[in-house]
Amino acid sequence: MTRFSPRTAPLRRAGGLAATALLLAAGPLTVAAAAPARAADPVFTLGGPAETALHPYAEGGGAPKRSTAGITVTNPADEGYEGEFTLTFDLTGVAGVADVAFDPGPGVECETKGTRSAVCTGDTLAPGLSTVTGLLLGAAKGSEQGAAGTIRVTGEARSATSTPLAAPFAPFTPFTTRVTVGGPDLVMRKLPFDHEPTPGQKQQAPITFANRGSRDADGVVLTLRYSRGLDIPQRYSNCAYTTDETWTTARCSVEGAFEAGATYTLAAPLTLEATTRAYRDLFVYGIQEAGTVPRAASTARSERGSGTVLRAVPLTKAPAARGVDLEPGDNEQEAEFRTANTADFMAYGDEASGAAGATVTARLGFHNDGPAWIGRIRSGGSVAAVDFTVPQGATVTSAPKGCRGVTAEGAYREDRKTPAPRYLCPAPTAVRDGGGLDLSFGLRIDKALIGAAGRVTVRGPGLQEAGLPFDPKPGNNTARVVLNGQSGGGPSPSPAPPAEGGPGAGSGRIPSAAPGTSGTGAPGTTGRGGSLASTGSPAAMTASVTAIAALTTGLALFAAARRRRKA
Repeated sequence: MTRFSPRTAPLRRAGGLAATALLLAAGPLTVAAAAPARAADPVFTLGGPAETALHPYAEGGGAPKRSTAGITVTNPADEGYEGEFTLTFDLTGVAGVADVAFDPGPGVECETKGTRSAVCTGDTLAPGLSTVTGLLLGAAKGSEQGAAGTIRVTGEARSATSTPLAAPFAPFTPFTTRVTVGGPDLVMRKLPFDHEPTPGQKQQAPITFANRGSRDADGVVLTLRYSRGLDIPQRYSNCAYTTDETWTTARCSVEGAFEAGATYTLAAPLTLEATTRAYRDLFVYGIQEAGTVPRAASTARSERGSGTVLRAVPLTKAPAARGVDLEPGDNEQEAEFRTANTADFMAYGDEASGAAGATVTARLGFHNDGPAWIGRIRSGGSVAAVDFTVPQGATVTSAPKGCRGVTAEGAYREDRKTPAPRYLCPAPTAVRDGGGLDLSFGLRIDKALIGAAGRVTVRGPGLQEAGLPFDPKPGNNTARVVLNGQSGGGPSPSPAPPAEGGPGAGSGRIPSAAPGTSGTGAPGTTGRGGSLASTGSPAAMTASVTAIAALTTGLALFAAARRRRKA
């Protein structure tokens, strides 16, 4: 629970004690009114795995195999928290079940106090989620298969807003993790795919997994995730499917007892297809015991398949062995595909007309005419960027979020507040076929030059990465933004036919309009039916206001003269 502490009101040196006494005597309502509350300390949240399985104790000796559980702290503040903090571990719940050691993170020191408790201390908590320490857990000597216990973690930090009326420590939410001796160890076998397919190529995926643990698994969940360029045509009735801009995810619940020491494969192999839009894609396939799979964070709606039931059948069986790997890291495999394909990124620009002082909106960007989608889903970097050079005689009044101003030569600019002559705008990590990047810039026309043109180029994500290796038509990667064009704008250096689905989108040609007017004839607007709104000339507005004031004064004098004549 967050605690708010009132801020002490400034008091003069003379009479300060008396004023404080009066505030306290007036009760809590008076104190709150006289002293606004200070910003509350953040509520730190402790976390980690809900449950950790341990290798059974090896009676024959040798180094025990340990499992690791990371204990985390979430700091919701935007900045790091500077101050001493302490985490206390209550180990009484795992006495006789597990031996506990610590692997603290940077700047953290941990000390055990016998077998019943431990303390970790530090002086900084970074914003967001961070791992404070790892718990190194091994089965205790004499522990039996299935033995379990819990470790409870609590914390406190020195409060940055501590006052005589506030708690001296910032709050933590406690955390409890469960430890169990023994368990299944589901291991996914890596499949030998052709990693350089051609569009339309299909491959069989005979998913195979083993249970190398010390007990059976009561049901499993097979998770299949494949990026936009891949497809699995089969839709099983015991699988739930979700699809977003980049991924399709299938979670398939398979019932049955999957015995320790046995290997299983699907009754019928899956079919993995590289579609016509494939380029750089990933296929991730994993297996987990039922009931241990966390709920998906995606907000996309899931749909149940309408096909047959996906089943797994035994392939081999071997006696269970102790001391084998129980690490969850081998539950999943992934395959990366590089498909020989192309994507045509087509730039588009805009036009505007207006008098000196008018502010207009220019829309520009690029369109992916396919056939491939382009994504950097492993690195998470931008796939391209829009490079916009501002027309002569104009100043940028507003730029899209994420666009960075650079010098006219494309060099880094220390000044990020004043308008720049050129802007670099990164595209997303993934651009779908049929998608693209649409940008909107506010431009003030400082000088009404005839046909002032700015350049729009879709290029590599960095200034040193000019080319797009997947794009077979670099000629349509450039377009223009024209202000006060004499003929409604002209073609880009290498024009291309307009793309379907939108005026000017990806055409490489500026939309056409009569000189100085929009498609509706309104001055100071665009050839796109008025999408470039003008705020008007300040000089003209001042003249209008002056004329109205003069007219009002003249009418008042005229009315007064008439009244005098009647009198």
